[in-house]
Amino acid sequence: MDKSLIQEIILKRIPDAECSFVGDSCNLKLVVSSLTFKGLPLIQQHKLVLNSLKDKFESGSLHALSLETKSG
Repeated sequence: MDKSLIQEIILKRIPDAECSFVGDSCNLKLVVSSLTFKGLPLIQQHKLVLNSLKDKFESGSLHALSLETKSG
């Protein structure tokens, strides 16, 4: 899946998100920074990001993603 499409999907749900990618499609790590995460537990931060990508996981167009979130 194209990194720019992943970023576009996340920005629709988390408009101030800053996304950076490390690796390739077989070993992709996504780092998302957003003030939206401030005060949220880590699990809630991850759920916000992963729920926005739910359709892509269900369709199989995205099958693996390592995620790191940062508040601001």
